[in-house]
Amino acid sequence: MNPFQSDFLRTLQERGFIHQQTDAAALDAAARRGVVTAYVGYDATADSLHVGNLVSIMLLRHLQRTGHRPIVLMGGGTTKVGDPSGRDETRQLLSESQIEANIASIRQIFEHYLEFGSGSSDAIVVNNDDWLGKLEYIPFLRDIGRHFTINRMLTMDSVRLRLEREQPLTFLEFNYMILQGYDFMELNKRHGCILQMGGSDQWGNIVQGVELGRRVRDAELFGLTCPLITTSSGAKMGKTASGAVWLNPKRLSPYDYWQFWRNTEDADVGRFLRMFTELPLEEIARLEALRDADINEAKKILASEATRLCHGAEAAAAALATASRAFSGATAEGLPTFPLKAGSAAPVIEIVVALGLASSRSEARRLIEQGGVRLNDAVVHSVTASVAESDLDSAGAARLSVGKKRHGIVRRA
Repeated sequence: MNPFQSDFLRTLQERGFIHQQTDAAALDAAARRGVVTAYVGYDATADSLHVGNLVSIMLLRHLQRTGHRPIVLMGGGTTKVGDPSGRDETRQLLSESQIEANIASIRQIFEHYLEFGSGSSDAIVVNNDDWLGKLEYIPFLRDIGRHFTINRMLTMDSVRLRLEREQPLTFLEFNYMILQGYDFMELNKRHGCILQMGGSDQWGNIVQGVELGRRVRDAELFGLTCPLITTSSGAKMGKTASGAVWLNPKRLSPYDYWQFWRNTEDADVGRFLRMFTELPLEEIARLEALRDADINEAKKILASEATRLCHGAEAAAAALATASRAFSGATAEGLPTFPLKAGSAAPVIEIVVALGLASSRSEARRLIEQGGVRLNDAVVHSVTASVAESDLDSAGAARLSVGKKRHGIVRRA
């Protein structure tokens, strides 16, 4: 049973976004009374965000779609310091011009997810360099620094884990949580913001901001974190062999973005449909119940819906069409075909050789070990893997690829 009465928190709960909250009942009541202004912060360390940021972006989208006001906080100031959370080494410091260019590029990503304007629930973008860049060191230490104890700061994961791994933590980075807490208080003063959201690795920093607002401004502030997403096999969400899955089409094409979602592990399809699409929960329940070859249809829907949100309906449709052409009669006619007997399975190594995609079993083995063989665009990780009837689509076909240009079809005999 859902414990929340506000549309906002009820939606987050149903779709699996909530990991920790500071005062769930009070925030739920506030969201029922009126418009809640909330923010998520993003440092401008690159010219694009990646799939790892997508959970918090969807938090802001659901916030707005349930009648509340999102703030996208760009870390023009905190990027100059570097967030130590989850890192073993200091981030490379960027120039002012690099940070400004990155912010301008990242801003475009949010145009697809949020509505901007001057209305009560319209999103705004603010830059924390507007206030952090004007701070005077001694007054800041006196007025703000005295509310942070070293004892407490040393218990925060962003600090404790770095020290436990005996990795250096600069004094510059040590100040990050103070600046983040100050951001929350400043956004409360300037924009009436009462909620900070972020990944679970930000919990300590968020709590510090909640406490700072109470001590300095006597403000009732709230914190909410979402889980850090890993796949069912334990891999970090959004990390592939070729690098991060970027949200900027200049970094990663909409087709490759579509393929990333199409390659979702079977066990993750339902969870990812809830978090990264806006399909009705009833439809998601139907899709995640599909099994064997039918689950591939659910993966295509996931890929198309996620791509539509990030890159638009036209790009999503084009990506689906490009992927589908690989199995169309016109394209498949010229590809080598391996017949698979009904109810049987065949080793991938043997199929690769039979299709002429490798000259020998040893070459096929080496290609698999190097991650160069794909079945239906998913990397084949094991040299003992087989292709079974469950891998075939509704038309009785599966695609086996070596690299980007060599393909063959496994077809039900």
